Amino acid sequence: MMTIELEKLHPEVVWRHFASLCAIPRASYHEAALVEYLMDWAANHGIASRVDAAGNLILSKPASPGSEERPGVILQGHLDMVCQANSGTVHDFLQDPIKAVVRDGWVVADQTTLGADNGIGVALALAALEAPELTHPALELLLTVNEESGMDGARGLAAGELKGKSLINLDTEEWGHFYLGCAGGVDVEVRHVGELQSVPLDYSLVQFAVGGLRGGHSGIDIHAGRGNAIKLLAEALRDLSAHADVRLVELQGGTARNAIPREAQALCALPAGIAASLDEWVRHRLDAWQARFAETDAAVSFTCRHLDDAPGSALSADVQQALLAFLDSAPNGVAQISEDFPGVTDTSSNLGVAALRSGELAVTFKVRSLHDARADALADKLVGYAAAHGFAAHKDGGYPGWTPNPASPLLAQCQQVFAEQFGHAASIQVIHAGLECGLLAASHPHLEMISFGPDIRGAHAPGERVEIASVTRCWTLLKAVLTALAKP
Repeated sequence: MMTIELEKLHPEVVWRHFASLCAIPRASYHEAALVEYLMDWAANHGIASRVDAAGNLILSKPASPGSEERPGVILQGHLDMVCQANSGTVHDFLQDPIKAVVRDGWVVADQTTLGADNGIGVALALAALEAPELTHPALELLLTVNEESGMDGARGLAAGELKGKSLINLDTEEWGHFYLGCAGGVDVEVRHVGELQSVPLDYSLVQFAVGGLRGGHSGIDIHAGRGNAIKLLAEALRDLSAHADVRLVELQGGTARNAIPREAQALCALPAGIAASLDEWVRHRLDAWQARFAETDAAVSFTCRHLDDAPGSALSADVQQALLAFLDSAPNGVAQISEDFPGVTDTSSNLGVAALRSGELAVTFKVRSLHDARADALADKLVGYAAAHGFAAHKDGGYPGWTPNPASPLLAQCQQVFAEQFGHAASIQVIHAGLECGLLAASHPHLEMISFGPDIRGAHAPGERVEIASVTRCWTLLKAVLTALAKP
């Protein structure tokens, strides 16, 4: 059911589809209900649909009369969304609809992610299939599954599954740019089972918590200098360990490898006398962070809470020392700026998730680069760095980048259409994020590809929002491009 606020927006056909996406939960690995809904919608509109072996949904519509001989066009997006909620927010991403509101020209979800990444791109593509007045070539709509957690849908797409000759990806997040390339990526998984030791009975339990950070997309926002909650917590505990006998019991930070961690907590045991006098140290540490992140994360918080539970057991001292040193000093953030695209991050890493419970450690990094060899090199460095601290690590989930082709005829035609519609040229850019185009090029090497999208801010973090006016401009551009590609 479309909310009243979204119901008032234009273009109505786009926002109607987006409202439907907000109403149907679509976490990674849980897109089945949305696929079923869209297949029913397609059947009611005379649009062919099928699900491939990888679980992707492919919708097809014949060309408009007179455009049957024109090469087919593929519209592409992904069905799943990153599921993040602010601490204390009660939201079940497997059951509850997204609560979207309209505010100051934007559609926003205040306490959760909105799913404009990539729901608004999917809505634009569905609107194009539905629009009866639109002249277009033969259209295929490829809606992939599990993009956010591994790109499994694009990775599993069989060669020759798609018939179109051009592909328009609708998964970028800054209006006014045509994107011709994207970063490839690889995960680094660190695993270890550490020895536990008994904590003296006269020790007290304290829970430390870092919060209030903005977080964000680990590719698009990695250059912004925002705080990483896991890194800050490790830094603080390492400092405290140099002055007191800290015993690390549990640690948890971040929820997704492709999101900058906003929150992290650690349960520690300390001598009772020291535990009672921590407040001044916590205030001093917080003051330092507020000064450091005054321009990027001024709302950072750091708290300690005293617990009455018995201490039990904690990580052995040598493994704890190695873990805190590793988390504190492991490469994180921008590693290299692009030589070819000024101001664009070329290579980066994000310490996205860290968990320690009952001595079992799991840490995940997301490594990205516009050059696949550089992503591999940085991932190898992280694997070696983990090994130097006594932790086993391996690379996983690699996917290729999308190599730019500035001489693309599709780009030239899209540039011409953009200038005709808006009176100025669009810029040409690459994105430090993992679009599926690199994998699609591997299975369909004949494709010419381009990507564009509206202004989306805060993707992969609560408060994600999409600008309404830029969605209108995207709809205008998409219709005009499809009309141009349909002309004999």
